[in-house]
Amino acid sequence: MSVPIPPLGLVLLACVLDRLVGDPRWCPHPVVVMGWWISRLRALAEAWCGDSPWRLRLAGGLITLLLVAGSGLAGWGIERLAVLDEPRIRAAGMALLLIAMASALAGRSLEQAVRAVLQPLAAGDLPLARLRLGWIVGRDTEQLEADEILRAAAETASENAVDGLFAPLFWMLVGALCWTLGGDAAPGPLALAWAFKAASTLDSMLGYRHGRLRWLGTAGARLDDLLVWLPCRLVALSLPLAAAIGWPRAWRLLQRARRDGTPDPSPNAGLSQAIYAWVVGVQLGGVNRYGAICKAKPLLAAGCPAPDCGAVERMLGLTLSLQLLWLAAVSVVAWAALLLRMPAVAP
Repeated sequence: MSVPIPPLGLVLLACVLDRLVGDPRWCPHPVVVMGWWISRLRALAEAWCGDSPWRLRLAGGLITLLLVAGSGLAGWGIERLAVLDEPRIRAAGMALLLIAMASALAGRSLEQAVRAVLQPLAAGDLPLARLRLGWIVGRDTEQLEADEILRAAAETASENAVDGLFAPLFWMLVGALCWTLGGDAAPGPLALAWAFKAASTLDSMLGYRHGRLRWLGTAGARLDDLLVWLPCRLVALSLPLAAAIGWPRAWRLLQRARRDGTPDPSPNAGLSQAIYAWVVGVQLGGVNRYGAICKAKPLLAAGCPAPDCGAVERMLGLTLSLQLLWLAAVSVVAWAALLLRMPAVAP
């Protein structure tokens, strides 16, 4: 028995559900469950490893394997429910599959989080803007002035568009295309999306270069970098097109974004922020404070104006436009692939 809705239709419906509902607080989120397991496994690992680098690296690799494989298998299990012969179980499985797929996307939640910072900032309420910004960024926010709050909001809108939306959407689309071309027996869109979200959650919780995490978080951080690498570059290629920028200028912007983003320690964050900065025409980067440590991030689109509320809103709008462009492009590719596989009809 196959899925009653075409695989790419499932992805489209999941995107619509994410944009309409987002992440309601009353509903347990899969990332919260992943975070719970990471915290427990970290405590067990540190109790066994102590300060031994090789033990910490080994434990980090095992945690990564367990969490990514477990999350992918959980997603695959839900996918299997959606193809059972029993109509009621199948209907419930299909509903659960759509909800679970939408949970892997962060389009609406990213918009809500960024706009929650912009609204009090526009009203002149700096303390509330700083407080809300502190919920979504790692840097210190207590002393930031309006221009630095705007820069942080713009950098979050650009970087998290890749990490929270386009990377999971990419792996979801890969799973959907695999189902379209090869049948739904293999792990599909939810399994791949949840496996990616597990790696991303590992990176966000353990991927730091200090203390024991310097070794314990290595495997998760490197896997996340690997899984985001291609989606990030596809965003860099396609974002100028979503902004209706002609190809010659789009290519120049891509080259500038690659130049500006390369010095960033992350192989993906610098590029994702840089392409948004160049397309919107604002300067990002600069000094960020983390406790007693000040880190100077490379300047992106140096010489352009500083971001304002309108620029951040344009970034959010571009993210939605690019999501629609991706869905349209993949639909065309899948339709063309199916046509090529159809047997020729004899005259």
